[in-house]
Amino acid sequence: MASALIGGLLKQGFAAGDIRVIEVSEEARHRLRQAFGVAVQEGLDETGVVEDMVLLAVKPQHLRDVAQWLRPHLRGQLVVSIAAGVRSGDLARWLGGHGRIVRAMPNTPALLRAGITGLYAAAKATDADRKTAQRVLGAVGSVIWLDREEHMDGVTAVSGSGPAYVFYFIEALQQAAVELGLSEEQARSLAVETFAGAAKLAAGSSESPAELRARVTSKAGTTERALQVMESCDLKARVVDAVRAAARRSAEMGDEFGKN
Repeated sequence: MASALIGGLLKQGFAAGDIRVIEVSEEARHRLRQAFGVAVQEGLDETGVVEDMVLLAVKPQHLRDVAQWLRPHLRGQLVVSIAAGVRSGDLARWLGGHGRIVRAMPNTPALLRAGITGLYAAAKATDADRKTAQRVLGAVGSVIWLDREEHMDGVTAVSGSGPAYVFYFIEALQQAAVELGLSEEQARSLAVETFAGAAKLAAGSSESPAELRARVTSKAGTTERALQVMESCDLKARVVDAVRAAARRSAEMGDEFGKN
């Protein structure tokens, strides 16, 4: 995700010299230098943190340690975290009361500048902070702002984890195509392009997904027969249950990681 954001920022006109990356992995440092030409270091030098914004692109279980390491180097900058589940209040505590925080939940289509990010600004974040966060995350796709932090769990469940649900359904379509006699290559093309095309159609239409579905479903036709099978096992409700489970897990992660 950090690579996607760096690439997006450069595409949007940010200068490579204005971006500095701290990365503990030597292999990753080499890869980032080669791909983007940005400054990459194993740790902070004597200059400390001089940038206007700090983006924490680490796994949630590592965020506390990273925040406590960063704490003495901050001079009031905006801090943006993309760690799932971890609440702004806990991050502020780990940063010694630092309040200029924006939480962000991007998703993996950001790699193609086609992502969507949910954003939540903590109480001490300024309007300028919001604009900065929107500009940075907007470099890799669309953004939406949330008024309540607990809604970040829903964003995490729907769009953060959402690409995996889409890939899962593509897997199923591809498997069905193979079992119906098509080659692996044909099956993949049909499944992927159908999903991509349908998503574009939904994005560009003023009609609801339900209305679009009805337009494709002829009475007593093939689509109706397939949907009858899906309805017989209450597939839509199971999908809703799955997303709710992901949202609960996001909230649980906030509780677990925020204990310390």
